Amino acid sequence: MISRDEIQKAADALFNAHAGQTYCAPVRDLIGLDPQAGYEVQAINTARWVSAGRRIVGRKIGLTSAAVQNQLGVDQPDFGVLYADMEYCDGDEIPLSATQQPKAEAEIAVILGRDINAQDTTPSELIRAIDHVVPAIEIVGSRIKDWDIRISDTIADNASSGLYVLGGPVRALHGLDLVNAGMVMKCNGRPVSYGAGIACLGNPLNAALWLARKCAELGAPLKAGDVVLTGALGPMASMEPGDLFEADIEGIGSVRLAIAAK
Repeated sequence: MISRDEIQKAADALFNAHAGQTYCAPVRDLIGLDPQAGYEVQAINTARWVSAGRRIVGRKIGLTSAAVQNQLGVDQPDFGVLYADMEYCDGDEIPLSATQQPKAEAEIAVILGRDINAQDTTPSELIRAIDHVVPAIEIVGSRIKDWDIRISDTIADNASSGLYVLGGPVRALHGLDLVNAGMVMKCNGRPVSYGAGIACLGNPLNAALWLARKCAELGAPLKAGDVVLTGALGPMASMEPGDLFEADIEGIGSVRLAIAAK
C-alpha cells in the first residue's frame, strides 16, 4: 500500500522541479504504477498552485491514442489542469525558459459555454455545452528527467502539461467534421506530424465526453468558459530553440508559435 508520505514526497519532487526548472527521477519509484496515486499527487500540487495564485482555466486530455495507451499499459486517457499562465497568443514567441523538455502536439480545442455537472453526461448534452472550436498546439513538457515516464509519472506530473496556443478562426461546432479533419504540423516549413480527428479516441468529442464525466465524478466539474484540449491528432514533435511551428487542421483553422532562440 502506498503511504501518504510517499504521495507527498512525489508531489514535492515534481513541485520543486517545476519551480526550479530542474528535473527529478521518475515518481513511480515512490508511488508505483497506480493511476489513482498519480491523481492524488496531481491534486496536492493543484491545490498548492491555486493557493499560490494560479488560476484554473480548463483541462487537457492525454493518452488519447490507442498506441500510446498500449505503450503505457492503460485502457483510458488521463487529464491535467490548464492554468491561465500556460496560454500564449497565436503567433507568439515562447520563451525557452518557460518550457521543460518541450514537444509539440496539434489538437482540437473546445471552449465550453455551459457548466457540465453530471457524471452521466450524454453526448448531446456535451454538444450543447460547447460554445466554439479552435485549433491548438500544446507544448507538452516533463519534470521527469529524460521523459522516463510511465502512467503514474505522467498523471502525477499534471499529465505532462506545459503550455498551449489557441489559433483561429473561432468556429461553432455545427457543421464541422471533427472525425475526418486532417492535420499537418510543420516545423520551420517541414512537415513533422500528420493525423486526423479519428486518431483522438475515434472523435475528439469522445475524449471531451470522457473528461466531462471524469471531472464530475471527481467533484471538480467542467465550467462555462473552460478550455478543453481534446488530445493529439498525430505524433508529438521535438522542439528546439529557434523553431517555428504551424499546424493546419482541415475545416478548423491554423495556429502558429515559435520557440525563442535563447
